[in-house]
Amino acid sequence: MKIATYDTDLTHDQWHLLRRFLPAAKKRGRPRTALREVINAILYLVKTGAQWRLLPKNFPPWKTVYHHFRQWTRNGLLARLNLRLRAKVRQAVGKHAQPTAASLDSQTVRASAHGGQVGYDAAKKTKGRKRFLLVDTLGLLLGVTLEPADCPERKGARTLLAGALADHPELLKLWVDGGFNGPEFAAWVQTQHPKLVVEVVKRLAEVPGFHLLPKRWVVERTFGWLMHCRRLVRDHEQTAASAAGWIYLAMIRLMLRRLA
Repeated sequence: MKIATYDTDLTHDQWHLLRRFLPAAKKRGRPRTALREVINAILYLVKTGAQWRLLPKNFPPWKTVYHHFRQWTRNGLLARLNLRLRAKVRQAVGKHAQPTAASLDSQTVRASAHGGQVGYDAAKKTKGRKRFLLVDTLGLLLGVTLEPADCPERKGARTLLAGALADHPELLKLWVDGGFNGPEFAAWVQTQHPKLVVEVVKRLAEVPGFHLLPKRWVVERTFGWLMHCRRLVRDHEQTAASAAGWIYLAMIRLMLRRLA
């Protein structure tokens, strides 16, 4: 059993908050591995970027931890945890559980030699995957899609929104940057969600270098949060579903630290 404590471990309050959302143990079969230790191992991996086989021995066996990660990614548990914790964080700061405004953007990350589907982003001169994120005004995750790095912005955005908008019917405003500009994209969004208005926040040509853009900086900050997790600095996942799973885990860890 665990003989060391890491900064990534769940506190008692965090575990008490999270455990109610986890599946109950089956009444038959072998006793289940303690889920708190499994989650501690997964949070250790997302923060440190360690390989599965190099998981410290004081955690459960890496194959057991991987089995749970794979299962939770496939059955949507990580996405549901993100949804429930996001509602609690929003309510804790006096906001409605369901957001009415969101920001959308993409981030290209270099891929390791994992054998999964990747592409080359000529603008960033990077071979890897492109992360499309939809976040609320607090920077909390509403939806994520992974595409090869050569995926056009508007195409990736359509893939993301086609799945995410149904889960967020109260959205009224969507902020995007110039890469998502154009009447065709705005018209398509209207067909998916008639009340949702797309607003393009353009860069100021007369202002050289980096500068914060109104409303747009929120999603950029979320990308910065993800880069604090070494597992996400580079794309190591063979499947896009696993890559999305680690993004959900990074946000789950962030929200747990805010709540408890």
